[in-house]
Amino acid sequence: MSTAKPTLSIIGGTGALGSGLAQSFATAGFPVVIGSRTAEKGAEFAQNLSVSPDLPRPTGTSNEAAAEAGDIVFITVPFATQAAIVEAIRPHVEGKLIVDTTVPLVPPKVARVQLPPEDSAAVATQKRLGPGARVVAGFHNVAAHKLKVGAGIDCDVLIFGDDPKDREIVIGLAKAIGLRALHAGPLANSTAAEALTSVLIGINRAYKVDGAGIRITGIAES
Repeated sequence: MSTAKPTLSIIGGTGALGSGLAQSFATAGFPVVIGSRTAEKGAEFAQNLSVSPDLPRPTGTSNEAAAEAGDIVFITVPFATQAAIVEAIRPHVEGKLIVDTTVPLVPPKVARVQLPPEDSAAVATQKRLGPGARVVAGFHNVAAHKLKVGAGIDCDVLIFGDDPKDREIVIGLAKAIGLRALHAGPLANSTAAEALTSVLIGINRAYKVDGAGIRITGIAES
């Protein structure tokens, strides 16, 4: 059985969370493709990621080409552009596992929970992509800047998806970059983590902390 790591495409990979995930996965030895609005911006950004010479060098291209290239595709774009970008990559992700990290933040009141009509940004993505793509949601409550430095991430990651096997794959990816991830039920449950992000933003402001996270107690470390 092959032990080769899957190619991970990060749609919106030049943004805060996308670049943090890209750096973390590249450092862990995964082939990473950075997707951006233009191929030039994606390629330039990929060249600036710091990776050991003995590991696969990240590459960059357009969002559409990145979606085509990846075995697993991460969507890390702002809520305001999510629908358009999902539609753009839809022809390129048939049969693939999609990890949607989108949080429905609506400026200027980003500390107020404002869920979409579907109750979840990830559920909206699954509806747009149709049954040909398998959407899992996660990584909502991890501070992006902490991913970039690769240490001091004291929080759990909740993973949502309708197929437990797909959730397990994403849990494995999170573990590979030093995070504890937990099965949190079907995709519809992602509403909870998406809403919690706004709550955490408010907590950060109220207590002047640098990226508050969550811990699920009562579960032994594995």
